[in-house]
Amino acid sequence: MQAATFVEPGSIRLQEHRIPEIGPGEVLLRVTTTTICGTDVHIMKGEYPVRPGLIIGHEPVGVIESIGAGVTGYEVGQRVVVGAITPCGHCHPCLGGSTSQCGGKAMGGWRFGNTIDGCQAEYVRVPDAMVNLEPVPDELTDEQVLMCPDIMSTGFGGAENGRIRIGDTVVVFAQGPIGLCATAGARLQGATRIIAVESVPERAEMAKRLGADSVIDFTRDDPVAAIMEMTGGMGVDVAIEALGTQQTFESCLRVLRPGGVLSSLGVYSGKLTLPLDAFAAGLGDHSIVTTLCPGGKERMRRLLNVVKSGRVDLRPMITHRFSLDRIEEAYDLFANQQDGVLKVAITP
Repeated sequence: MQAATFVEPGSIRLQEHRIPEIGPGEVLLRVTTTTICGTDVHIMKGEYPVRPGLIIGHEPVGVIESIGAGVTGYEVGQRVVVGAITPCGHCHPCLGGSTSQCGGKAMGGWRFGNTIDGCQAEYVRVPDAMVNLEPVPDELTDEQVLMCPDIMSTGFGGAENGRIRIGDTVVVFAQGPIGLCATAGARLQGATRIIAVESVPERAEMAKRLGADSVIDFTRDDPVAAIMEMTGGMGVDVAIEALGTQQTFESCLRVLRPGGVLSSLGVYSGKLTLPLDAFAAGLGDHSIVTTLCPGGKERMRRLLNVVKSGRVDLRPMITHRFSLDRIEEAYDLFANQQDGVLKVAITP
């Protein structure tokens, strides 16, 4: 089979691999649609280390090709979605509700394209299948559910972990795919004033479409000053950081009211520091929380319910489509943010 393979920092190439063999408790999935994540770009750049020769990708929609011993309740030919996080379901973190940290290691639940071969391929081996496979309703297309495995789960998770309450004022710094999903999640959580910070016009427009009441272009206005003015000097209840830079993290802290929550979704590739004044020297009753997208089939079931209800439609985020044999071209487009790209759909 053909698969996108990490070769070395700066290089992900389409290479030939053997179709995976499955064992007990596993399923072989024929991938019908997948996508590229910002984390894959971090891997390509060498900012997040994985072993050379690893198949990349962690957002699969597909059809069951074969079923391993002990897997019941599923059938060959069934269309399913699998989360980017594939917990085992029986370790202490999983049983305690921290499925993303499966096995007791930070990010231990993230296996596809990290510790095992991923899904930017024709086939992928799904571990602990009964914990992770969720059937896709016939009335939903692949593209309707493509965001469920990662960015929808992550963005919504940032809103949920931010403890947004009805009537809250929320700011979301950066309206890339994760930030856009956080904006949509904030609206579903009950925020009644959502401020987005974004300079790209297409992304700003999408943010409004998904629930932002106003958008601040940081290239024209100082977002910290603007947000404090908009809130009468009070600050926001919840600030969501969705880019992964020192500047946006610090800005979130500076616009947060005392006792507010900074919900961090960005992947940081450098040193992160806390400004003592904005942090009130650690005495401002702030909460800082981080989120790795929740996984497992129950999480996927809930997200599919949101999609099925029509309350959120993320299909407009898919701006480009490529076949798997053009994935190197897709990486170049996505990594360099060309042609107004938000998300790409990859079809093996």
